[in-house]
Amino acid sequence: MQALFWNERTQQLSDGARVFDPLALTWRDDAPEHDGKAVTASEALLRLAATRKLRRVPIGIIGPRDATQAQYDLAEQMGAALARHGLQLLCGGKNGVMEAACKGHAQEGGMPVGLLPDEEWHAANPYVAIPIATGIGPARNAIIARACLVLVAIGGGVGTLSEMALGLQFNRLVLAMADAPEVNTVERVADVDGVIARIAARLLANA
Repeated sequence: MQALFWNERTQQLSDGARVFDPLALTWRDDAPEHDGKAVTASEALLRLAATRKLRRVPIGIIGPRDATQAQYDLAEQMGAALARHGLQLLCGGKNGVMEAACKGHAQEGGMPVGLLPDEEWHAANPYVAIPIATGIGPARNAIIARACLVLVAIGGGVGTLSEMALGLQFNRLVLAMADAPEVNTVERVADVDGVIARIAARLLANA
């Protein structure tokens, strides 16, 4: 990851030679006025979010409907962290890990999107701000995997495993937490801060 600098006066992120465009999610060759303060990728993401100009490409949190308490708590923390960093949550919109992620995201001011397998929006958990009823059942897993920049798996069984595999097929960054299924090339991350750091690095590196 390249060195990053935040200019508080211009509200711009640079790498010393280029300026980051938070809407286009690209680096422009415009020379910055001066470097500014050195920041980590996670810190850069926080500052970009505060400008309210960051394009919100979704981040997916995936996991079981019958979550354990530990999985539920972790998903809630993860959803909250996404909202604090200006990241859009997209999930399956049902119970368990999905509900917990939506709860944390909503409580931090986010507007979680739930892509439901059901035919009616009423099937969404109570924390989904934007329910999208697809009526296509488990096939909606492919849409979640395709639409998200990063997938974060917290626990899970066959359904979660299918989303992880689809994410890899679509060349998405797939991260595993807690007791998510073991999959080759899927990186296991120990904590929420580690996940945010990987998301930030991916978002800025993709630009």
